[in-house]
Parts: sequence; structure tokens; C-alpha cells
Amino acid sequence: MMEYAGQTSFLSPDELKGLGLKRYGANVLISRFARLYSVDRIEVGDNVRIDDFCILSGNIEIGSFVHISAYSAIYARELVRLMDYSGISPRVTIFSATDDFSGDYLIGPMAPAGSTRLISGPVTLEKFVQIGASSVILPNLTIKEGSVVGAMGLVNKDLEAWGIYAGIPAKRIRERNKGLLRYV
Repeated sequence: MMEYAGQTSFLSPDELKGLGLKRYGANVLISRFARLYSVDRIEVGDNVRIDDFCILSGNIEIGSFVHISAYSAIYARELVRLMDYSGISPRVTIFSATDDFSGDYLIGPMAPAGSTRLISGPVTLEKFVQIGASSVILPNLTIKEGSVVGAMGLVNKDLEAWGIYAGIPAKRIRERNKGLLRYV
């Protein structure tokens, strides 16, 4: 762990306990520079690292052996689940709700009541899923076990298991090897 002025860059065990998380496991490393909102709705498994300048807000379940890289954001109006051995690279954004941009409604949290429409639904990253840098994950979908999304991908629908996906929107470009399973 990086240390400065007698501190580490991650929260101490006492600081972690003081966050008020719904639940957290062993060996949890959360950067001092991460921001967590609605912490009573966030669950964190064992061996999890959340890096600098991440934003986690809402109903979030993080499994074990998960890494959330710097500058990532999870906006979880609906449930967002990151299952065991999943991870997100720098600057990934996951939304479980988004405004309706059709033009039939106003957009944003400051618009008058009743003038907006949200499109929402849970987001699940199953085991061994990895999301590449600067990708965006939209609401109401599942990325199935073992799949990866290349950098700057846009995921707007379910992705099938053990595929490598890339593009806007993300499309399957080939199969992913399952050799990593020998380590678990």
C-alpha cells in the first residue's frame, strides 16, 4: 500500500468500519479519495479494491476478488451486481437508470416533478467479467460469465457468456478462453 504522512492511500480498518456499509468482508481496500453514497445499501465481499476517484452510489453488491479501477462510477438506482472475479478498468461508468432522451420528456434531476422519465433496470456482471477502460454499461442487462468488453465499448443489451466484445454498441468479436478457471 502506498503511504504518505503516516497514512496509507486506503482507508484504515477503523475508517472502513465507520463508513456504515451494509456489509463488507476481509481485505477490503477503499481509497481515501473514492466517494460512496447511500453506503447503507452497498455490500462488499472479500478481497476487493476500489481505487482513487471512484463514485459508488446506490444499491450495489460487490462479490469477492473484485477490482474497481480509478475514475470509475457506478450509479445504482436499481441493483448493480459485480460478481466474484469481475472487474472494471479506469473510467468505466455503469448506469442502472438513465433519462429518456427521446424528446418527449425533460432531462435531469432539477427538472420539475413529473416532467422526466427514467429508463431503469438492474445490471449484473457475472463471474469473471471484465470491462475495458472508458466503457459505458446501460441499464437493465446482464453480462454473462467470463465475457470481456474492450476499451470504450457501449453495452446496451445482454452479452452472452465467454465472449470478447468491442465497439459501439458492443458486438461479439470472438470466443474467450476459459483457462483462467484453473486458478479458482
